[in-house]
Amino acid sequence: MTTDKNTMTAKNTICLWYDKDAEKAASFYATVFPDSSVGAVHRAPGDYPSGKAGDVLTVQFTVAGIPCLGLNGGPTFQHNEAFSFQIATDDQEETDRYWNAIVGNGGQESACGWCKDRWGVSWQITPRVLTEALAAGGVEARRAFEAMMGMTKIDVAAIEAARRG
Repeated sequence: MTTDKNTMTAKNTICLWYDKDAEKAASFYATVFPDSSVGAVHRAPGDYPSGKAGDVLTVQFTVAGIPCLGLNGGPTFQHNEAFSFQIATDDQEETDRYWNAIVGNGGQESACGWCKDRWGVSWQITPRVLTEALAAGGVEARRAFEAMMGMTKIDVAAIEAARRG
């Protein structure tokens, strides 16, 4: 894990609200995804509604090259599928590695390549072969789409077979 100074100077940063585990989440992401790191950890200078002076308030981190800020704001707001990280994968091995890391560490499976981590953040683990098939349009896209609709984790071989007909 390395310190990422870019999250401090990024013009646009994604802010993710956590109950109290922003630092743990950032550390987890940094171990799972390449081009990910944890930057500055800022502690609250005083008590606040969901914490005390000295508690971790914010964490600057990067996920797959995207600058983020984790805010320990308490239990008021929960993550939902309206926001997700989409991670493009090159093959089944990479798809399995990310899927298993998220789901296998307290997360849960969903449909069509979506899953949630243990903090409720949604992830789309999307093989490039699926994206390419959908972009192809026509019958090929329809077959790939129909195959995907019955999946939780995306099966690269099944998508490739669907593309071929």
